[in-house]
Amino acid sequence: MTGFERASGSPALRVSGVSLALNVTLAATKIATGVIGDSYALIADGIESTMDVVSSLVVWGGLRVASRPPDESHPYGHGKADSLAAALVALLMLGAAALIAAQSIHGIRTPHAAPAWYTLAVLAGVVLLKEGMFRWVQRAGADVGSGALRGEAWHHRSDAITSAAAFVGIGVALVGGPAFAMADEWAALIACVVIAYNAARLLIPAVNETMDAAVTGATERRVREVAGAVHDVEDVEKCRIRRAGTGLLVEIHIEVDGDLTVRHGHDVAHDVKDALLAAGLGVVDVVVHVEPVPVKAGGASSSPGTP
Repeated sequence: MTGFERASGSPALRVSGVSLALNVTLAATKIATGVIGDSYALIADGIESTMDVVSSLVVWGGLRVASRPPDESHPYGHGKADSLAAALVALLMLGAAALIAAQSIHGIRTPHAAPAWYTLAVLAGVVLLKEGMFRWVQRAGADVGSGALRGEAWHHRSDAITSAAAFVGIGVALVGGPAFAMADEWAALIACVVIAYNAARLLIPAVNETMDAAVTGATERRVREVAGAVHDVEDVEKCRIRRAGTGLLVEIHIEVDGDLTVRHGHDVAHDVKDALLAAGLGVVDVVVHVEPVPVKAGGASSSPGTP
């Protein structure tokens, strides 16, 4: 099994499948309850859940594609499908926020009766269920390094936020009477701002990954440490890391004794690659360039530890 398959395999697909089934059920429940209970906020929330269904399908499809091994047309694998799916989920969240805002404004401008009390019970259940799904899917996304699953997790939390806002708004409308009948729409509008903010937080890293932004910081330091600890590696000159969906692609330049044979240098490069693949960093492919240690003006090697 390749690194891409390990990262994007059946566990992630199962999580995505559960999310899809749950979103279909909740979307139907919320829209039906909103229509019967006369709650614009709950109907808008159901529409947002319908968008969740689309995003779940996108995530599921993205993970399916990302799990494919490298082939002739895609020698670096299909991991970028995960980043594309994450970006699309973020855009869907922005679209959902805009749709809910439009529905809420329409509700504010259209006089209507206060929602039925039982809509509160439905929303309370949705908030608890969606927050639980957020934590589960977020954990799964972190385990496999999937941006698409992390986006799916935040979509669950966004749904919990809109449902919580609708709960507060409907509660105010029921307690305050006709004068506060529009409170649920105002609450939904406030939730739109939170959803849009979370969408932007997901979209920026997804776009960066798609554009091969460098992975730096602790990950780069760890890659350098692992490579530098390999026998006969004197120093690590360059280290470039980019994310391909759920995995990392590394290009690294190592310095070795210039008097080593070509075969020995080749073996050292293989040892570096094997060490990085086995380091648990999510590295799925490594290109190692071997260079001789620079020689000082006096002819001595400038490698660390040379007198």
